[in-house]
Amino acid sequence: MASHRRPKQPSRARVTVLTATAAAAVALSSQAAQAAEPKPSKEDVKEKVDKLYEDAEKANEKYVGAKEAQGKLQKQVDAIQDKVARGQDELNDLRDGIGSMASAQYRTGGIDPAVQLFLSSDPDSYLEKASTLDQVSAKQADTLQQIQSKQRTLAQQRQEAQGKVKDLADTRKQLGEKKDEVRAKLADAQKLLNTLTAQERAALVKEDESRASRSGGSTARADLGNSVPASQRASAAFSAAQGKIGTPYVYGASGPSSFDCSGLTSWAYAQAGVSIPRTSEAQANAGSRLGMSQLQQGDLVIFYGDLHHVGFYAGNGQVLHAPKPGASVRYEAIGNMPFQFGVRIG
Repeated sequence: MASHRRPKQPSRARVTVLTATAAAAVALSSQAAQAAEPKPSKEDVKEKVDKLYEDAEKANEKYVGAKEAQGKLQKQVDAIQDKVARGQDELNDLRDGIGSMASAQYRTGGIDPAVQLFLSSDPDSYLEKASTLDQVSAKQADTLQQIQSKQRTLAQQRQEAQGKVKDLADTRKQLGEKKDEVRAKLADAQKLLNTLTAQERAALVKEDESRASRSGGSTARADLGNSVPASQRASAAFSAAQGKIGTPYVYGASGPSSFDCSGLTSWAYAQAGVSIPRTSEAQANAGSRLGMSQLQQGDLVIFYGDLHHVGFYAGNGQVLHAPKPGASVRYEAIGNMPFQFGVRIG
């Protein structure tokens, strides 16, 4: 008879050694991977952060546009619902009126009018009543027509309200998505900046300010030459924006203590008594377009192919704008960004 022996099990000591060896191998592999991925340079970080800020600004302008659309849609929904409520009250009044007339007719009895005339001891009095009954019937028919018309109107208004409510829900969804996108881009940018030392981050800020003012002057003071304002209102708007130099950039902000790019321009023109759209894309279509050689102080300047950035033309090749996170409202050389066209607000 063959003997059956249990396989020899590895000793506990051997298992411990194997486990420790595997852990060491994983640690060495991790260290090797880290060694293979060197720390990004300050220049690489700057390039990636600038791209993330640009993407965040694009999403922010869409967010601001959705927020503005939400406000308008909410007003429209409220107005339509108010109309429906008032129309329903009017319809109820008409129905009450037709009910009262029907009750009055019922109380007069259902005898044929000719028989009532034959039996009447006072034919003249009866004829007066018959005439009044005809008038009541005509009024009743008119009321019924009003009821039908009011019902059709209410049905249309309710359908319109339902459509607006759906649009509002879609806009709110878009609003949330764009807000999350902005936050994600900013978080990624901050992670990259955190890979730098404090000295490297400070150097980036200095380099950015130097780049902004490379055409002369500083970010707070610049040689604007002898530029003539485009109009009295453009001059007033530009002066208002100048008074906000040094105010921090904040996504979605429209003053007075912080701004994004289109928030600054829309706020400044509001101080001049002029209402312009809130987003840079809408502002691009708010007036007559200009080439670079036609720009005058106070004109809007639109940058990037998708029109996601806007500032004021300041004169002598300078713009005044709210640039990006970590920077404040400042002057900057117009050539630092891809110029598209100018816009003169009429």
